[in-house]
Amino acid sequence: MFVHVSEARYIDAYRIWLRFEDGLEGIVDLCDELTGPVFEPLRDQEVFRAFSVDKTAKTIVWPNGADLAPEFLRSRVA
Repeated sequence: MFVHVSEARYIDAYRIWLRFEDGLEGIVDLCDELTGPVFEPLRDQEVFRAFSVDKTAKTIVWPNGADLAPEFLRSRVA
């Protein structure tokens, strides 16, 4: 099964509300996931908030090139 993010909104801190193409929606908290060179800049909340849903990749991406697999995001939805 393919998993695609269709919509995303910033909530607060490092939490994002997501809707997937199959209708599942919920909040993911990425606070503990922002490690490694590409994710460290996202610890700045202004940078973190700059995400968007990439229509080609069908997941959330940041201007610095960071992204997260939609399958990973779906597994973290609360």
